Amino acid sequence: MTAKEKRDYDVEIKDTADHKYAYSFDFDVMHPYMLRAFQPFFGRGSVLELGSFKGDFTARLLDHFDDVTCVEASELAIAEAQQRLGTKVKFINSTFERAILPARYDNILLTHVLEHLDDPVSVLRRINVEWLSEKGRLFVACPNANAPSRQIAVKMGLISHNSAVTPAEQQHGHRCTYALDTLERDAVAAGLNVLFRSGVFFKALANFQWDRLLTTDIISKAYLDGCFSLGQQYPDLCASIFLVCERGEV
Repeated sequence: MTAKEKRDYDVEIKDTADHKYAYSFDFDVMHPYMLRAFQPFFGRGSVLELGSFKGDFTARLLDHFDDVTCVEASELAIAEAQQRLGTKVKFINSTFERAILPARYDNILLTHVLEHLDDPVSVLRRINVEWLSEKGRLFVACPNANAPSRQIAVKMGLISHNSAVTPAEQQHGHRCTYALDTLERDAVAAGLNVLFRSGVFFKALANFQWDRLLTTDIISKAYLDGCFSLGQQYPDLCASIFLVCERGEV
């Protein structure tokens, strides 16, 4: 994207003819397991969610935190989130690059957002320098380039390589596709200290395939739990990868 091009975040969140911005698999499977993976590292105090979309993950955070602030670039998404969650959450309609926040935060969540940013390292640096409290923790999760579902798509000739950005992903604002090494590279470049790295949910099927399966009785809760547990054993084969970071020197 050139400097003259302006992103339309309201357009980027819209479903396309052949690809949804978010699937039932994201809301009903990945969100609860992602929260389960993060929870042991949560600290007491406030939480800042960077990129709240329409508030689905935000609603889950309210079960764990009383002080929740969200920054979201899409006016349409934030309006829907506000209507849904009301005064329980403080919403700020801004890009991360321009946001002026009133405080530092004890927990900052950046889930499936970093891959959308034009300059991810500069935003991570802002988090490190300006927004994390002294003992605060950053939770950053991204779709995994090496997920088996993606590697299968490469073998099928649907995408050129694991970390490719597909045309549909480009329409939804993706700028890159992270693996654990490149995710940690950017966190370290921003001066963050990486405390923990792992993955969430072993995934061999595409999201649209999961959505079809979830409407049947083929997949049990025990099977889903098994995929979550297996993902902890093989983080590089998960749907999502994540880091838990603390403030570091820049």
